[in-house]
Amino acid sequence: VQLQESGGGSVQSGGSLRLSCAASGLTFSSAAMSWFRQAPGKGFEWVAAIPGGGRSTYYTDSVKGRFTISRDNAKNIVYLQLNSLKIEDTAMYYCGRDVPDRTRIQTRPLTGQGTQVTVSS
Repeated sequence: VQLQESGGGSVQSGGSLRLSCAASGLTFSSAAMSWFRQAPGKGFEWVAAIPGGGRSTYYTDSVKGRFTISRDNAKNIVYLQLNSLKIEDTAMYYCGRDVPDRTRIQTRPLTGQGTQVTVSS
């Protein structure tokens, strides 16, 4: 399995970014996928999830109403639209398979190298 995140950057508070994750080596259309993030000095955090069919989406409370996860199964890509960005959203963002316990990740899933999102005031 290979995952490649892209789309990060530096933006001002209130700005937007669209992250992409290209996946290969798995049956993508049946794989529930998630986005995660890790801020400097903080733990690995689940952000959003989408099942293989893409009909439902799930978010951690801190990003609800601001972030949107979506997927294109024809292209094997999962997206994360980040709107109304806040300074506390600054982190390295990763994509991976969804995890059993999103609030307490026991085993870090396989991810790509990540893409850095930096939000300034």
